[in-house]
Amino acid sequence: MINQRENYRTLEQDDSHVEMPPAVGIVSESLVQIVWRSRWIVLLATVVSLAAAFAYLVKATPIFTSTSRVYVEQRGPKIVTNYEGVLTQSKNYIYTQAELLKSTPILQSALEKPGIKRMKIFEKVDNHIIYLKKKGLDVEVGKKDDIISISSDSPQPAEAAKLVNTVVDSYITHQSAQKRDTSSEVLKILQKEKVKRDIEFTEKLKVMMDFKKENMALAFENRNSNIILDRLAQLSNAMTRAQLQTIEDKSLYEVTKSMVDDPVMIKQLAEAERADQVYVAADEKNQLNVELNQLQQQMTNLTGQVPNDHPAAKVLRVRAEQIKGKINEIDIKFAKAQLAIVEKKYIASKEGEEQVRRYFEDQRQQALDLNEQVAQYTVLQFDWEQTKKLCDILDERIKELAVTEEVGALNITILEVARPADKPSKPQKARTMAMALVLGLMLGGGLALLRDWMDHRLRSAEEISAILGVPVLGTVPSMSRRLSIVERGCKVHLESKSSASEAYRTIRTSIFFGVPKGEAKTILITSPGPGEGKTTLVSNLAIAMAQAGQKTLIIDADFRKPMQHEIFKADDSKGLSALLAGIVSLDDAIQPAGVDGLDLLTCGPDVPNPSEMLNSEAFSKMLKSLSEKYDRIVIDSPPVMPVTDAQILAALCDITLLILRAEQSSRKASQQARDGLLGVGARILGAIVNDVSRRNGRYGYYSGYGNYGYYGRGKSAAASITKQNNTEKAIT
Repeated sequence: MINQRENYRTLEQDDSHVEMPPAVGIVSESLVQIVWRSRWIVLLATVVSLAAAFAYLVKATPIFTSTSRVYVEQRGPKIVTNYEGVLTQSKNYIYTQAELLKSTPILQSALEKPGIKRMKIFEKVDNHIIYLKKKGLDVEVGKKDDIISISSDSPQPAEAAKLVNTVVDSYITHQSAQKRDTSSEVLKILQKEKVKRDIEFTEKLKVMMDFKKENMALAFENRNSNIILDRLAQLSNAMTRAQLQTIEDKSLYEVTKSMVDDPVMIKQLAEAERADQVYVAADEKNQLNVELNQLQQQMTNLTGQVPNDHPAAKVLRVRAEQIKGKINEIDIKFAKAQLAIVEKKYIASKEGEEQVRRYFEDQRQQALDLNEQVAQYTVLQFDWEQTKKLCDILDERIKELAVTEEVGALNITILEVARPADKPSKPQKARTMAMALVLGLMLGGGLALLRDWMDHRLRSAEEISAILGVPVLGTVPSMSRRLSIVERGCKVHLESKSSASEAYRTIRTSIFFGVPKGEAKTILITSPGPGEGKTTLVSNLAIAMAQAGQKTLIIDADFRKPMQHEIFKADDSKGLSALLAGIVSLDDAIQPAGVDGLDLLTCGPDVPNPSEMLNSEAFSKMLKSLSEKYDRIVIDSPPVMPVTDAQILAALCDITLLILRAEQSSRKASQQARDGLLGVGARILGAIVNDVSRRNGRYGYYSGYGNYGYYGRGKSAAASITKQNNTEKAIT
C-alpha cells in the first residue's frame, strides 16, 4: 500500500512518468478493401438493381419513335420591297419555325385531319393540343445545321408516323397560305391594270393604222435625220419607264394601305416580312412573345386547378391582354412606317412621271410644228409603242408573281418522311441494364462505405498501432467454438503443434525480447471489455512461459468472473481472497497447475469489496514476495472499462498487455482503456489481437502458419519445440 501511494505521489509530481503514445494518423483502408469486405452487400444491391431493371423491361410498353426531317430555306419570295436601313435580317429564323411547328394553329389544323383525333394515343387525353405540346410531339433544331427534326413517340408505330407527317403537311400548308395572301393582292391589282392597258393598246393601234391610211405620204417619211423626233422617242421611253414605276409604286402603296387598316392583314404583312428574313423591333417583340407564351402556359397549368374567376387567373388574363396590345401596337407602328415609306416613293414616282410628261409634251409640240402630219403619226406611233411596252412589262410581272406564288411552298423541303419504326426506341434494353448495373454497383458501394463509416471496430494491426500508439505483439487465431474451456485454456499444453500454440509462443518470444531481463516479472493481462479472450490468453501464455523453463505463476485477480480454476480444474475454496484475508497461508493458497514449472493462485471465495482488496497493502506485499520466488507472474484481471480493478493492478505490475478481439473491439473503447491504464502509470508493452480468422490477413496472420514444419515430420517436430524452448531459456 505504501509503495502504491509512493507511485501515485511520483506520478503527480512528475508528469513525464506517464508516456503518452505519439500522435499517429489512422491507417486508412483503400476503397477496394472496404468494398471487398462488404462484397456481399454490393453483390446483393447489384442483383436487386438488375432484377428491378429486368422486371421493368418485361412490364414496360414498347414505344416506337417516328421522325421527319425538314429543311426550311431562310429566304422567301419578294412581295414587298426591302429598304435598307429600316429592316434587318432575322437571326432566329430557324428557331422561330421550330416553335411555329408546335404552335396552336398548326396543331389544330393537324388535329382536324381525318382520323387524327381517333388515334389510340389520344384515348385518355382531354386537351389534345396541350398533350402534343408537352409530350406527344418533339421538335428539335440541328446543332450544326438548319434541319428541323419532328418526332413522336407512341406504342403504335403507324400512328406516330401518321401524326408527324400530318403536322408537317399542316405546317407547309400554313406557310404557303401566308405567302399567297400578300402576293395575291398585288397580283390582282396588276391584272386589273393589264386589262385596261390591253384595251388602250388596241385602241391606239387602230387609231394609228387609220391615220396612216388617210395620209399615204407617211409611208415614205425618213426619220433617221430628224433630231426632234429622235429626242421625242427617247422621252417616250423615259416616260414609259416613269409610268411603269408609278404603277408599281401605286400598287404597293394600295396593298400596304389596305394592310394598315386591317389588323389581320397587319399580321400577314409581318409574316411576309419574316419570310423575307426581315422584321422590325425584333428584340422587343420576341421578348413580348416569350412572356406571352409563358403566361399562356401558366394559364393552361391553372386550368382545372382553380375557377376562371380566381384572382390569379384574372391577373394572368389581364397581363396577357396587355402584352397582346403591345404586340399589336408594334405591328401597327411597323405597318405605318412601311406605309409612309411606300407613299413617299409613290409621290416621288408620280412627280417624276409628270416632269417627264412635260418634257415629252414640249418635244411633241415642236415635232407638230415641224411637220404636223409626221408629228401626228409619230405621236400616235409612240403612244402605241409605249402602251405595248407597258403591256409586255405587266405580263412579265404577272408571270413572275404567279410563279412565285405557286412555288413559294418549295422553300420548305422534306428531307425525310416519317415512317413506322421497325424496332421500339424505348425502353432501351442494353442501356437500361447497363444503368441498372452501374446504379447497383454505386448503391452497393455507397452502402459498403456507409457500413464502414458506421463501423467503429478495429480492422487491422496497422490501425491498432496507429490509434493506440503501441505495437501489436502477436495475433491468436480463432479456435473452434465446440472446444471446452479446458481445451481452449490449455491449448499450448494439449496441442503443442497447433497454429494457436505457435501463436502463443510467438507472443512469449515478443515479451522476452521486448523487455530487458528482470523488468517484466509481473505481467498484467487485461482488455477494454468483457468477452475478448484475455483469460484464455493468460493460461496459454503462462503454459508457454513454463515450457520455456520459466518458473511461472498465474494469479486469477478477476474477482468479478474468475475462470482460471475451471481451466486447470483447481480448488477455488482457498485462493487469493482467502490469502489476503489471512485465512490460508501463501503455500497453501498456491496450487500446481498440472504443467511443469507452472503454479496457480486461484481467485478464491467471493468478496464484497474486490477493488479495496486489490488496493490493499497486503496485496502489494504479497506480489512483491511472489516476484522473488517466480520468474514470471501472469495476472488475469477484469476488463478496464467496467471496473477499476485493472487500473489498480496495472499500477503495481511491471508491464501490461492489452487484449483486443478481432472484428469486435472498438476504437473508442480501446482508446479509453489505453488512456485509463496510462493514467495510473501503467507500462503498456503492446497489444495482442485475439480470435483472428484464418482468412483474415489484415492482422498479419497466415493460415496454417502454426503447422509449418510440424506435420509429417515425426520426432523432428518435438525436437523443434524443444530447441526453441531451450533458446528462450538461455536468453532469459
